[in-house]
Amino acid sequence: MGPGDAIRGALRYWERRQAALSNNLANAATDGFKGERVFGRLLEDMTLRAASRTDAQPGALAQTGRALDVALTGRGYLVVSTPDGLRYTRSGSLSVDDAGRLTDARGNPVLGDSGPIVLPRGAVEVTQDGAIRVDGEEVARFRIEVPGGGTRLERRDGLYFVPDGAGRRLPQDEIAMKGGHLEQSNVDPVGALVELLDIQRAYSATLRTAQVLDGVMETTARDLGRVR
Repeated sequence: MGPGDAIRGALRYWERRQAALSNNLANAATDGFKGERVFGRLLEDMTLRAASRTDAQPGALAQTGRALDVALTGRGYLVVSTPDGLRYTRSGSLSVDDAGRLTDARGNPVLGDSGPIVLPRGAVEVTQDGAIRVDGEEVARFRIEVPGGGTRLERRDGLYFVPDGAGRRLPQDEIAMKGGHLEQSNVDPVGALVELLDIQRAYSATLRTAQVLDGVMETTARDLGRVR
């Protein structure tokens, strides 16, 4: 592997970090959004490969006073049903559709222990351990899951999933929720913007190095042609 391959690998790494940070900034005001962290891995051939993970740190809580706004204050994710299968979300801005089903902001049904949650009319209350009460009577419990050991979350269309479906349900005594609140994004917009500017400078410097190397290679090839 030559120096050109190493530089191209570095450029791809900076591009990947820049894309992730740009997406983080775009979602800095999105409820329940978790930032993506990109880091580099140096392979045996000395190329830099980008890898990423979801930043699971909790976001700050914002009080809304709306009964169908729920925040997870501990581990885990709400489980929703989508046309592509089960997905995870921390965005707790929920609604009730015409059929009485509890849905997320995208209209996906929210799952409880026994399937999609259907609510009768009445005053809704969410308890700290994930129970849903209507007019004081428990009617459902949120299904809260975490990725199984050794698995990682994948992100797609604003939702999360475990590639092999290896999710694990949290037992009731480990669930922590708060009604009338929303978890805010865990992205620090100022810090992300500073990091983005640093990355843009690093990318520009790497690109200049690539251009210099291309010039050297072109000159060398031309000189060798003259020798022949």
